[in-house]
Amino acid sequence: MKSPLILCACLLLAPALPAQETTSAPRPLIVSTWPFGKKANERALEVYLDSGSGLNAIEKGINLIEEDKGNASVGIGGIPNADGVVQLDACIMNGPTHGAGSVAGIEDILHPISVARMVMERTPHVMLVGAGARAFALKNEMEPVDLMTEARTLAWEKWKAEQAAQPPVSEDNHDTIAMVLLDENGDLFGGCSTSGWGYKVPGRVGDSPIIGSGLYVDNAVGAAGATGLGENVMRFCSSFLIVEFMRQGASPQEACEMGIQRVASMVDIPLEDLAINFIAIDKKGNVGAAGTGQGFDFSVTQPGLSEVRRSVGLTKRVIEVIGGNQ
Repeated sequence: MKSPLILCACLLLAPALPAQETTSAPRPLIVSTWPFGKKANERALEVYLDSGSGLNAIEKGINLIEEDKGNASVGIGGIPNADGVVQLDACIMNGPTHGAGSVAGIEDILHPISVARMVMERTPHVMLVGAGARAFALKNEMEPVDLMTEARTLAWEKWKAEQAAQPPVSEDNHDTIAMVLLDENGDLFGGCSTSGWGYKVPGRVGDSPIIGSGLYVDNAVGAAGATGLGENVMRFCSSFLIVEFMRQGASPQEACEMGIQRVASMVDIPLEDLAINFIAIDKKGNVGAAGTGQGFDFSVTQPGLSEVRRSVGLTKRVIEVIGGNQ
């Protein structure tokens, strides 16, 4: 077991830095969406150094955000659907086996990423949804939890009193933690968890639990994850697309930008209105990130380093709320 003292240098928050290539970076190398991903990365690093397991690191790192009541976009305290019910989505991927597990629309379960891993490891399936996913979690010794905090209840009641005919599309009310990891052996792992679009139509599922949309891991090439407006990610299998660009020789940075440009070329929506952001790593330890607007920050952690970086923004539009986390 490696000593957690090696983490000491990782704990100070660095100023946002530009996206950059990091070939030959010390491993494990962990990349996640948004500044709140930094503490998740640091937990993941600690777990990896203790267990040597990339899957454990992904699961426990994301667990930290799922149990953060102050985060409005993931887990407990996440913005509910239009009926005032928190419905969570998550997926996980194991690069060496190309295993995948996913849950969607699960209620009353604190750690959907953990249930997604159970689906991958304990069933012949990839995805469970709704009541079936909840029943599976309870059968596997997960305890039911009230995911609506007092603050979220008050906000939902205010929204309900003011709602228009349709829920608004806004950067303020949807986001995700996506995390990807390259270990010391060159193996790749990834996970994604979200409470989805705030005040969504009950039963709505976005990109986060969809393999190839919110997350994709190819152990021979690299891994990518997404955050933002899921409908504009999932219609194009965007994370899979980014990994395929890397397979064709693009760097992670180039692949993230090419992925956004490909989506933009296929829809009659202004680029600045797509509200999609991506992170990616490759087998060499190169890192990339890009968003449709300015202000998508992402977190990078490895032994001796933990920092928040500023992604490349393809338009001048500013993302005013970081990660929907308010």
